[in-house]
Amino acid sequence: MAVLKLIVFVAIPIAISIYCYTNCGKEEIPKIEDGWWGRDSAEQGAVDRPPVPFVVKASNATLADLRSRLENTRFPSSLDGTAFEYGLNSDYLRKVVSHWKDTFNWDAQQAKLNAYPQFKVNIEGIDVHFVRIQPNKPSNSANEKTRPIMLIHGWPGSYWEFYKLIPLLMETKSGDKTNEKESISFEVICPSIPGYGFSEAPHKPGFDALDAARVFMKLMKKLGHDKFYVQGGDWGSAISILMAQAYPENILGVHVNFVFPPVRKASLGPFVRLLIGEIWPSLIHSPAEIKTRLSLKQLFFNAVRESGYMHLQATKPDTVASGLNDSPAGLAAYILEKFSSWSNYDNVHCPDGCITKHFTLDEVLTNVMIYWLAGNIGSSMRFYKEYFTSDDVVPWDSVPVVVPSGIAAFRYELVQHTRSIAELKFSNIVRYTDFPRGGHFAALEVPELLAEDIKAFVRAVESLK
Repeated sequence: MAVLKLIVFVAIPIAISIYCYTNCGKEEIPKIEDGWWGRDSAEQGAVDRPPVPFVVKASNATLADLRSRLENTRFPSSLDGTAFEYGLNSDYLRKVVSHWKDTFNWDAQQAKLNAYPQFKVNIEGIDVHFVRIQPNKPSNSANEKTRPIMLIHGWPGSYWEFYKLIPLLMETKSGDKTNEKESISFEVICPSIPGYGFSEAPHKPGFDALDAARVFMKLMKKLGHDKFYVQGGDWGSAISILMAQAYPENILGVHVNFVFPPVRKASLGPFVRLLIGEIWPSLIHSPAEIKTRLSLKQLFFNAVRESGYMHLQATKPDTVASGLNDSPAGLAAYILEKFSSWSNYDNVHCPDGCITKHFTLDEVLTNVMIYWLAGNIGSSMRFYKEYFTSDDVVPWDSVPVVVPSGIAAFRYELVQHTRSIAELKFSNIVRYTDFPRGGHFAALEVPELLAEDIKAFVRAVESLK
């Protein structure tokens, strides 16, 4: 303890000095400029067309090729007496592959994907895929409000993550009211980040989260929405926050289930608070936060253990993609391992990664199928390199989020910030909820908790008007 206190007393002055050196000067936020990501030049390809319907349809040849690759998988060997401590166990991978080729019903899952209306529209030279679900009865009275909400996924997820959340948001219950007279319904828009799902990948380097925020803002305006709510986790959180920062006049409220850390700019406020809170918790955290927060040691260990993929994808994504795009078993192993450890750190000790404790195998394989059919694992990982090497995103680290904000803090999320830490970034938190369960893929794992929190957040914001 004495050593830790010494470290704190030494680290804090250094941290404050670095923070002031890099943050105390006034920095002009750069103007958000249009981009162009198509193969053609902007002059050749700029045509404003309305959205066109899209249907997921895998050809027989594609499915036959997939089955052949699964049948000819060359599995690595596993160490005796290990579970997921070294990554996804190959003994379990054999079971996954067997289920995938012999039991998994793609036709049924494809029908589920097509149950909601899907579209594509060209924005900045690339076709952006999205799902749009409108209320059965449009709002036509002063006592009924319909609010658009954009749900944004992350990696290694997809728009499929929201398919259990959507019907819960579309339900209108007696409790979904801002007061005794007004009720709220949603129009839900779920886009695929360019390079993910069935959105076209950018053909030029540099497409980062700020570009995605701008593209999604244009999408909403094309759909006739000038003001709307936005929600996201993982990359969806980063994009949602940037939308709230860059377009505060358009964002009614931002709700996230992942508080994204800064990119490269020294943002040491949270770090200083964590250091102080480790020795004197009551100075930083509330009594409730003290009970639920992870120690600095736990946060550091979890970050080191779970961030190897990030370094790889932020530096040499195309190298890794060569293997994953060619092997469906390898792709499944890479993605499913995240659905295991990112749902609960202790899952690494389960022989099967406890994956089916949180999801069905068909649910996670449907997500893998989207990556396989689109052939975009490479472009999805490339998003990391673009983000962490971007000079455009960095200045926004020091810009507070001023729009009404809601944060859902799930117990087993990768990056955890207490409300006192989150307030360094979000200056207008109207709802902060600690959940005793749930992990990184909350929309798919605990959709009922996330749906109720989103609804409660929107009600709170609407009641402020």
